[in-house]
Amino acid sequence: MTASRPTSPASPPTASGTARRPSVKDVARLAGVSVGTVSNVVNGRTFVRAEARERVEAAIAELGFVRNATAKALRTGVSPLVGVAVLDLANPFFMEAATGMERRLNQDGCVMALSSTHSDVEEEARLLHALAGQGVRGILLTPSDTALTVAHEVVGRGIPVVLFDSPATPPDMPSISVDDQKGAELALTHLLGLGHRRIAFLNGPRRVRQARDRLAGVRRAVSLAARRSAGGAGRPASRRPSPNDRVDLVEIPLESFTANAARDRVHQLLLDAGIHAGPAPRPLPASFPTAFFCANDLIAFGAMTALRDAGVRVPTDVSLVGFDDIPMASEMSVPLTTIRQPMEELGWAAAEALFATADGAPVGHRKFLPSLVERASAAPPPDRPDQSGR
Repeated sequence: MTASRPTSPASPPTASGTARRPSVKDVARLAGVSVGTVSNVVNGRTFVRAEARERVEAAIAELGFVRNATAKALRTGVSPLVGVAVLDLANPFFMEAATGMERRLNQDGCVMALSSTHSDVEEEARLLHALAGQGVRGILLTPSDTALTVAHEVVGRGIPVVLFDSPATPPDMPSISVDDQKGAELALTHLLGLGHRRIAFLNGPRRVRQARDRLAGVRRAVSLAARRSAGGAGRPASRRPSPNDRVDLVEIPLESFTANAARDRVHQLLLDAGIHAGPAPRPLPASFPTAFFCANDLIAFGAMTALRDAGVRVPTDVSLVGFDDIPMASEMSVPLTTIRQPMEELGWAAAEALFATADGAPVGHRKFLPSLVERASAAPPPDRPDQSGR
């Protein structure tokens, strides 16, 4: 015959008579054991007697007890909360990467707090201070501040920080990135290989590191093409340069990496070229770009909308290449040729680096290589007269 145990209401009342959250003491009282025994069961310790464990587990189920993670964090100094601060939550690239982060964090019982800095250094500083004040387990950061001033301060307080989508290599912070220069070089090389020589680069704001790196990759591709046409590697020495070897590249910086910014800018380019929306638009002049390389897929979507509204066909009249390969890229009316970044893999690697650093692993810096995805939006240039501009 087993001993009877005290009973307790499923929802212990407060002094005012309203239900309150069951506590460890309530579980101990109902199970007829000490608070320490309940703590041992809740924390998975194996030395609790089977009979006592069963009583504790039955009491937990009856009361609906849920362990207070905040209280545990205060006791142990380890919080389940991980802060994630990216440049723009409206950008599908970051949301895809966040999916990979969340999957990895979930494996260790962590919870992701996702926020945007809007590419603003002051907002980044405010957010980092707020997360550090919450005692987070760590922070995954896409930095706006190239000096990493507050990030270094947070690491100095014992909170690990992993730089995401950043090639910086500080000695106290791991970093996970994609080679943006290589990706832009791949895109331009593809367009040059198709025969395009009048190319516009729709870029994001120069204050953003990705915009600067992708511009550097574009220029590197053009420089390599110029060397080949002048008799460098890959070109027969007996061949004389042709006017068509000349590459006319123009960078068009936008105020943001958004479809709206690109749509408005390309719309204005078309108006400046005398192209208006209508049933029978004028042919594009020889000076108009035969191809646009876009610093991300959202910019490409905006450019495609402006061209379509003006009756300009993609890729028959103008080719488009994007960057990121977000899910919508393959679903457009004209599927987008783009540069693929392994977004979920990047997010997973960033979260993995956070746990490794917290466990004392050496700080590492990992760079992924992008790849070209060929679809229907890029083709050889049209036969416009005097494409070289001469």
